[in-house]
Amino acid sequence: MQRPKAVSLGARALHLLARREHSRLELERKLEQHASDRVELDALLDDLQARGWLSEQRLADQLLRTAAGRYGARKVLEQLHDKGVSPEVLAQTHERARQGELESAMALWRKRFGESPANLRERARQIRFLERRGFDPEVIRRMLGPDVEE
Repeated sequence: MQRPKAVSLGARALHLLARREHSRLELERKLEQHASDRVELDALLDDLQARGWLSEQRLADQLLRTAAGRYGARKVLEQLHDKGVSPEVLAQTHERARQGELESAMALWRKRFGESPANLRERARQIRFLERRGFDPEVIRRMLGPDVEE
């Protein structure tokens, strides 16, 4: 019985990147157990970034597209922060995410509820739902309009 060939660190990295975009920190965490030393891993990650195969901006763009109509800017930024994306990319993404947030909130609200809340209890339920999805409270207020009386 033959032993399986050892997979190189570069091949592992390319396999992971072929499946989905990763931040440098994510890829580093996944590969560190397979690297013989830290210098080798850093050199590989630097090379992948230089070739454009590892891009935090592409990761942010992909996450924004995926979140459109489902999540607000706050949720997207939390996910990117958890993935270790740089502050510069976070700032750029925040601005772009805020631009379409009202439209995303409206699309999600229509899909989930479809009609204005009839009373304060229903309004609170809709607000909580949208807040859990990461939408800004000001966007929610603009979308749902003024408070309704019980």
